[in-house]
Amino acid sequence: MKKGLMLSVVTFGLIASSHLNAAEDLSSMFSEGKASGQIRMFYIDREYQGSAGNTTHRGSTAIGGYLKYETASLNGLSFATAFYTINEIDSRETMDPTLFGEGNDNYSMLGEAYLQYKFENTTFKAGRQKLSTPMLGDDDARMLPNLFEAYVLTNKDITDTTLTLGHVTKFAQGTFGRAYNGGILSATAGYSYVNSQDYAGEFKNVGTYAFDESTDGITMASVTYTGIDNLKLQLWDYYAHDIMNIVYGEANFSWNCLITDAIKPYAGVQFIKENSVGDEFGGEIESIYGAAKVGFKVQNFNLSFAYSQTGENDAADNNNYLENAIVSAWGGMPAYTQGMVTRHMFLAGTKAAKVAASYNFKDMGTNLTTAAYYTEFDMDENSGYGIARTASEAGFDAIYNPQAVKNLQLRLRGNFPRGFAESTSGKTGWNEYRFIANYNF
Repeated sequence: MKKGLMLSVVTFGLIASSHLNAAEDLSSMFSEGKASGQIRMFYIDREYQGSAGNTTHRGSTAIGGYLKYETASLNGLSFATAFYTINEIDSRETMDPTLFGEGNDNYSMLGEAYLQYKFENTTFKAGRQKLSTPMLGDDDARMLPNLFEAYVLTNKDITDTTLTLGHVTKFAQGTFGRAYNGGILSATAGYSYVNSQDYAGEFKNVGTYAFDESTDGITMASVTYTGIDNLKLQLWDYYAHDIMNIVYGEANFSWNCLITDAIKPYAGVQFIKENSVGDEFGGEIESIYGAAKVGFKVQNFNLSFAYSQTGENDAADNNNYLENAIVSAWGGMPAYTQGMVTRHMFLAGTKAAKVAASYNFKDMGTNLTTAAYYTEFDMDENSGYGIARTASEAGFDAIYNPQAVKNLQLRLRGNFPRGFAESTSGKTGWNEYRFIANYNF
């Protein structure tokens, strides 16, 4: 694996000086292409605590990333491919699974391989690719992101409006999904209800991945409108064949403070509605989630408050815990109230609240951004994940881009859940620290 990573770096050195331009013929289409990528080093340390008796102290360090090559455009047509890899540097006796693949092993993969065609305001992209949408997303929280096999058409002919139509056939789970092992928590946190431990880096049919039943994929459509000053509206529909239909809507608005121009208020609302369809491979689902967020900016300071709620399960039907939960099986995680790790806001009957603040130190001559947050999740007794309780998570995030090394980002993160899980044996929480170095080229 280390030899493969070195080969990627050498390859980059040979072709990085080229630029992406419009090609005149097939030969120049490739000779005028460009290379890009990222080298990532990730250290994570988690020490469990709580009355449940779990005293595990786990941690790992890994290096990896991706190398991407894109051809120049020839009459609007271009091609791209990206190679992804993970390599262990060091680990505690108990490894952290979220940095590696099946069996906590290193792995490499051809993560992106697509063709793209652009004509005026329309773009078509087909093949293995990244997606970043509310309910289908890359969720790049550990070593490698989620990836998709998809066919996506985007059009901007209408002023201030973006239209999207796509079909997704396969899903390759990133390493973060290995934090879960299937079940209700996994399916509401972005991953498989069946098994997310063994699927990292493998392109699988989206239905097989989520519920171990092959389907015809996910058809999605969206409209995003920004034609009114300080207002952004978006509406998405995802039809996961024989599983469910997902409707996602969001509105974000900012305005001028009546008291002083120094304060920049903003607000947002979002909703998710899910209903099972066809053969209902995920069981009967009829769920709704609503959330609101308000905040303000004062120069480089930002403070926000958010609240969300899901519908409750009926105690008489508590064998189907997904019925009123928000199923998010393909990485999408748009919730205003999510923590860095805790994603209980999508479990049925959960009322969640979050306060977050950030400050950018750029006016002091340093490229440093810091953030802190606190979330609480009021858990219903019929949520399907432990007993009724209040779970919480506090955390921080610091991002530094040193001027001395262009394209290098250093990041320190910490999260401290309490009551994350609880049963008759007690509560489970932990203290976790992460250090990430990203070098983009």
